[in-house]
Amino acid sequence: MMYIQYYDSPLGKMLLAADEIGLIGVWFENQKYYANGLKEPIEKETIVLKETKEWLDFYFSGKEPEFLPKMHLIGTEFQKKVWHILLKIPYSKTMTYKDIARMISPSMSAQAVGSAVGHNKISILIPCHRVIGSNSSLTGYAGGIERKEYLLKFEKKNGI
Repeated sequence: MMYIQYYDSPLGKMLLAADEIGLIGVWFENQKYYANGLKEPIEKETIVLKETKEWLDFYFSGKEPEFLPKMHLIGTEFQKKVWHILLKIPYSKTMTYKDIARMISPSMSAQAVGSAVGHNKISILIPCHRVIGSNSSLTGYAGGIERKEYLLKFEKKNGI
């Protein structure tokens, strides 16, 4: 079964999705939903979706959440490896695609990492907004560059 809830964030409405295992997606309303194709989701607040809303409430109040809801990462092993690295990027800090590639392998391409980052379905909680280009450019963010910029400034301003 697939369960969904909506969350009103300072950046617009968000769709949260979970299955019996854990959180599978967090998308902004006008973002290309990776949830397309999910079979008949049921709008129901589950424990994981409630915890996700609490996490987002903490985050958007300027506090660093001290917990993560249980997640069900759906992707290739490589994508999961990249997403786990993203989870280690501290609040208000950034890493480049190339930095992440070098953490995996000296010969790994930044483009391969960029592709994996781009397939992250759990916005904000898995902080793909903290990944920038080698020249410090704010490249690529499925929720839109203006949201990426907002999130990075928000984290620096609040010291989280």
